[in-house]
Amino acid sequence: MSLSSSLLWRGVLALAVGVVSIVWPDVTVGAFVILFAVYAFLAAAVDAMRAFRSSRTGPVLGYLLLAALSVVAGVVALAWPGITALVLVVWIGAWATVTGIVEVVLAFRRDAIAGERALWAITGLISIALGIVFFVRPDIGALAAATVFGLFSIVYGVSALILSSRAHRLEAGTDRLVNSAA
Repeated sequence: MSLSSSLLWRGVLALAVGVVSIVWPDVTVGAFVILFAVYAFLAAAVDAMRAFRSSRTGPVLGYLLLAALSVVAGVVALAWPGITALVLVVWIGAWATVTGIVEVVLAFRRDAIAGERALWAITGLISIALGIVFFVRPDIGALAAATVFGLFSIVYGVSALILSSRAHRLEAGTDRLVNSAA
């Protein structure tokens, strides 16, 4: 498959995922939860393999415990997808809040210039605000995250289609040069 073809298919897929994410954000949130469950089950399998490859007792028990926790996380995600989605949003909210606080603190460094201070402070305050919104209304946070993901996918898809078109033109030009040299 040529570069232009792979970019074309990647762009089309990204556009489709983006449209689905925006039109049906609930489906997107559900897909994230299922992907998390799949990841948890894969992590459990890897940890179980590590446990049985180890020659010492300590690592065996540790890896088996990690595998069991991952299986439980995967089962919980599939059994209660709504709660799992809310927990993921709260986790993102915690990350955004802590990151925002650090950015606001960085705004007051001694060596920072005024514009840099303002930028750190503004981005920090926006991050804190996002974290607070995700804590107060995690249901809206999950849908907003799905919508933002959809918008990102559409922008990515359009850029992949543009790159595909350019790559196709370059490939066509290269083919003409090879055919004329032969």
